[in-house]
Amino acid sequence: MLSATLFCLVVAISDGDSLRVRCGEPGAYRQLTVRLHAIDAPELKQPFGRRAKQALSQMAYRKTARLDCKHDEDRYHRRVCRVQVAPNSCSEARCAKTLDAGLAMLTVGMAWWSRAYADEQSLTERGQYEFAEFEAKARRAGLWADRRPVPPWRWRAEHPRPR
Repeated sequence: MLSATLFCLVVAISDGDSLRVRCGEPGAYRQLTVRLHAIDAPELKQPFGRRAKQALSQMAYRKTARLDCKHDEDRYHRRVCRVQVAPNSCSEARCAKTLDAGLAMLTVGMAWWSRAYADEQSLTERGQYEFAEFEAKARRAGLWADRRPVPPWRWRAEHPRPR
């Protein structure tokens, strides 16, 4: 398990809540697959799945990300991390990594807050995530424009992957 803060280049976006990063120095790179902590985005084949991937890509792709990986790997062997990048409104070279990608995905209505992991968040972070999801629902932003959005955990149960 990673416990330190890492700064890595985002090299691929897998879906709305996972990405691949390249960490280290030239000649000694290692790639990690990272899952955004405390959110769950629609699966790619689910309504809004491709749009969620596109939203995360616009936020993080080809940017240096600050990874705070204090959590265990998930069942797919991805590191579970809080991921922060420079906001799009600022040149990455002169901006701090202040945009929490998970919180931003909630704000634009492209993910659910994973309440099952709330106890792993600080009270402040928990409040921010809960409010961002509530506000996105109220604005009918992103997936909340759908009359009955299906949470990804329910969609996965109804559409098991063949092994």
